[in-house]
Amino acid sequence: MENKKKILIIDDEKMNIMALAHFLRPKYDIIVAIDGASGLEVAQKQIPDIILLDIIMPHMSGYEVIQKFKESEVTRSIPVIFISGLNDSGDEAKGLEFGAVDYIIKPFDKTVVNTKIKLHLKISAYERAIEDLCKIIGISAPANDEFDSIDEFISGIKNKI
Repeated sequence: MENKKKILIIDDEKMNIMALAHFLRPKYDIIVAIDGASGLEVAQKQIPDIILLDIIMPHMSGYEVIQKFKESEVTRSIPVIFISGLNDSGDEAKGLEFGAVDYIIKPFDKTVVNTKIKLHLKISAYERAIEDLCKIIGISAPANDEFDSIDEFISGIKNKI
């Protein structure tokens, strides 16, 4: 049997956690933290495959939490999706600038949440496969923002070989 991917949900609202866990649990292992500090600790110990992170929380905002994730070697490459009641396009842009791979507005639609999680887990798997391939052929993996298209990426890999 295939191991389930682990999702860490960091949210101070228990109803949000319960709603997300309810429809995600059949497909994924769910880990929960009710604030930023415990989320940081849990992520270091359990290394989830993806993180769903609220922005507005007491003591430490989601923006502060994602900054700490990006500073840590252990959590830097884990995809983070903000799930927030902040619904202005500026809020979404800010979340993406902080390093989130996506942004979901509350109240959330379970189909949207499931689709975005599946997409970002797949992208993450592809990134790991590229890194592994680069190690095998003895070159450094390209940075995520090094190429604008797949054609540039392939040309860049060819040049490195």
